[in-house]
Amino acid sequence: MKTAAREFHVLVERDEDGWLIASVPKLPGCHTQAKSYDTLMKRIRETIEVCLDVSGETPDTSEFVSVQRVLV
Repeated sequence: MKTAAREFHVLVERDEDGWLIASVPKLPGCHTQAKSYDTLMKRIRETIEVCLDVSGETPDTSEFVSVQRVLV
């Protein structure tokens, strides 16, 4: 039986070598990288599924508020 779809916020950054890096704040250690955005989104979906299967736990229910860029 297939479970109901769940929504996760994904943080996407670009490193100094041009790689896109995706991470899921609700799932510690859940991250991947790719050169293209489409490939990155495919990989992060797969990575989320693996993280959920391995942990067997329901992620916390914290609420995403925002991402801010701060110049110091």
